Amino acid sequence: MIAVIDYGAGNVRSVAKALQAAGAPVTVTNAAADVLAADSVVLPGVGAFADCMASLRRAGLVEAILQVVLEGRPFLGICVGMQVLFEQGEEMGLHAGLGLLPGRVVRFPGQLAARGLKVPHTGWNQIQPLLPCRLLHGLPQGAWAYFNHAYHCAARSEHTAADTEHGISFASVVQRGSTYGVQFHPEKSQHVGLRVLRNFVEQSQ
Repeated sequence: MIAVIDYGAGNVRSVAKALQAAGAPVTVTNAAADVLAADSVVLPGVGAFADCMASLRRAGLVEAILQVVLEGRPFLGICVGMQVLFEQGEEMGLHAGLGLLPGRVVRFPGQLAARGLKVPHTGWNQIQPLLPCRLLHGLPQGAWAYFNHAYHCAARSEHTAADTEHGISFASVVQRGSTYGVQFHPEKSQHVGLRVLRNFVEQSQ
């Protein structure tokens, strides 16, 4: 069973349907007990870093997530769900994240606009694998995925499984043990996203 965390601001139903299409039994929940009982957990993301963390705290989900990761169960954060894996986020002030990965979530540099690049970074872009990663099994170099974000994760190289270029190179897939994050939206990324979710499902079985 994969628990998809519903904290009130994610593409929860779309992610759940995509996981079901990838072959997984899914429960959508905001209950810590369901998260603790699951074989693996997905945290979708839409919205702001601080709002996501506040919602997780109110629901008593922070401790449950940390326990799941401590036990080595597969965990996947999507977009803002990936960003809150890090120690801090700079969106609308400095806010503490889950601290599962070292580093900070920062805004794209302002000079991108002068180069004709828009922020938020919205639309299709390529992911370039850098490290062996089970999430990326079966995907070619330069696979296209759908992004929508104004902030990016300043991750360490040893945790950056893939990167993407948008004026700068940023981490688009991160991993540490059985904990993964993707900055793109697999539920909106057609066959590439379905492959990523299927890889996660297979690891969860």
